[in-house]
Amino acid sequence: MIYSREVENMCTVAQGVHHGAAPIPEEAKWVQSKEVKDISGLTHGVGWCAPQQGACKLTLNVKEGIIQEALVETIGCSGMTHSAAMAAEILPGLTVLEALNTDLVCDAINTAMRELFLQIVYGRTQSAFSEDGLPIGAGLEDLGKGLRSQVGTMYGTLKKGPRYLEMAEGYVTAIALDKNNEIIGYRFVNLGKMTDYIKKGDNPTTAYEKSTGQYGRVADAAKLIDPRTDKEITQ
Repeated sequence: MIYSREVENMCTVAQGVHHGAAPIPEEAKWVQSKEVKDISGLTHGVGWCAPQQGACKLTLNVKEGIIQEALVETIGCSGMTHSAAMAAEILPGLTVLEALNTDLVCDAINTAMRELFLQIVYGRTQSAFSEDGLPIGAGLEDLGKGLRSQVGTMYGTLKKGPRYLEMAEGYVTAIALDKNNEIIGYRFVNLGKMTDYIKKGDNPTTAYEKSTGQYGRVADAAKLIDPRTDKEITQ
């Protein structure tokens, strides 16, 4: 280590008050984190790319500094989905410091990793006060039984009004309108459930019918329309 002449000529003054790092909450323990291996926790964060055409929600489960589980969800950019595939392969096994300084292929995923790093090292994880933290697999539970991301897609114009395209329940097949053409409900098909039924042997038509549902006052609708084509649907 090289010191400047000015520092070399200084006299030594003792550092009398030094209590170490402030403890942070980690998995129901207070930890004075000094090394990467002192860091544990599960948390979520969102990142975005420079042109802001897409976003990534990243979930990491970290145990003793090592990423044990990663859930990468993206929206808004087709290329980002392929980047997410690579990131899901890259992240497990890295320390949080390595992950912060690893090219995760996509700006949005890199930004999400930065946001998670801040939460993790400052003791702001979702599992900060959960004894022994959350088990590996807890991130996957965020997706629910269908193991699909919860996506909302809505579109609207001043001239023609709103269109519901996708809700958490699934792909919207019809929106219900009252006599004033105001939305009072919608029908949907849960694509995850439908695919599962087909895998179990149901024919596509049966699987589709078993996976449909509705929300709101659909029965009271003056008419139902397909939100993508505006074609009226018979009740």
